[in-house]
Amino acid sequence: MEELLQVGVITSTHGVRGEVKVYPTTDDATRFKQLKHVLLDTGKETLPLEIQGVKFFKQFVILKFKGIDNINDIEKYKRCPILVERCDAVELEEDEYFIADMIGMAVETEEGKEFGTLKDVIETGANDVYVIDSIEHGEVLVPAIKECILNVNIEECRMKIHLMDGLV
Repeated sequence: MEELLQVGVITSTHGVRGEVKVYPTTDDATRFKQLKHVLLDTGKETLPLEIQGVKFFKQFVILKFKGIDNINDIEKYKRCPILVERCDAVELEEDEYFIADMIGMAVETEEGKEFGTLKDVIETGANDVYVIDSIEHGEVLVPAIKECILNVNIEECRMKIHLMDGLV
């Protein structure tokens, strides 16, 4: 399981005092109000940052980090992911999973036949759609609904699915 989970990506600077616009990659953007510390993945290293201020603008979160007070200090971090440690992650409801824990999961049919590997999760308005790299069918899109997803086992990194007519 992943120990660091992505909650957003810096898209641009906001003003000249070191604030940044963040595109949230979490289901609940208001969670930034409760976060005190985050990690910035620069590609070369992971920088710990303390959140000093949080505002919301359209679909973005505006963050101010302690000690970064100038646009020049933060500009180089555009397109960098913002991460949290698993201990700071939101509590999941029953049958909810972190996408990072699911990617790469082995997928099998209800008969126990190996079907493929979970490659991506597309978040739509109604339900998520799992992108499965199938051994014999190529890329298969499976809706994340109870009729199709029979079992998800994060510990064993396995998923059991029912293939409805027309999916392959």
